[in-house]
Amino acid sequence: MLVVEGLVKRFGGFTAVSNVSFKVDQGEILGLIGPNGSGKSTIFNMLSGTFPPSAGSIKFEGHEIAGLAPHRIINRGIGRTFQIPRPFRRLTIFENVELAGFYGQGSHSRAKADEAAEKALAMVGLPTDRRAPVDGLGAAGLKKLELAKALATSPKLLLADESLGGLDEAEMDQAADMLRKIRDELGITIIWVEHIMGVLMRVVDRVMVLDHGEKISEGLPSAVSSDPKVIEVYLGTDADATQAAAAEKRR
Repeated sequence: MLVVEGLVKRFGGFTAVSNVSFKVDQGEILGLIGPNGSGKSTIFNMLSGTFPPSAGSIKFEGHEIAGLAPHRIINRGIGRTFQIPRPFRRLTIFENVELAGFYGQGSHSRAKADEAAEKALAMVGLPTDRRAPVDGLGAAGLKKLELAKALATSPKLLLADESLGGLDEAEMDQAADMLRKIRDELGITIIWVEHIMGVLMRVVDRVMVLDHGEKISEGLPSAVSSDPKVIEVYLGTDADATQAAAAEKRR
């Protein structure tokens, strides 16, 4: 479904993403991990049209989309969520999702936008009552709203950006199960950026790891989690901190 080759993004003299290539098959959930500043969000911004690549190719269903405007890309079938939900507070929950549906459908059909909003809200478990306000939604509710907005655009490929941030353990499990349900029931392919490794690893089919803008590992979750390079640059940091804390406590 998606073929990325030699992707590069430079900001002045700084290279945020350097020669990254990968593929995503239809119906797959690909996990994208790495330390802060490794280039994950920059790749999402290039896939969704926020940033044009400095070099490289992005082909979606066989068509080049690198450098297209965000509305062109979303109309081709790539939707995304954002790390920090920013709903329109003066609109209701339904109106927020309806607006996304209207934008993503690429038409002027209010009926289609309404239908897309109702289906998306039902999928994530938010009320379809058109008067329900956004105010009062907690962290989990806002994440669901963010996901519903993306689903209302009728994506074939969903870019899920840190869907677990700010959630407690039970809410994390529910959110992860929701992503798998979206793939299984709606047939939507997913690329999922996440820092909560334990939850991500039990849901995704494959994992790609970035460090300093470069791909350092890719493969099955079990293989990636045991890769010495990954342990050193990503998992190793947490492991060392945990061991240090345990040693201090024994003292």
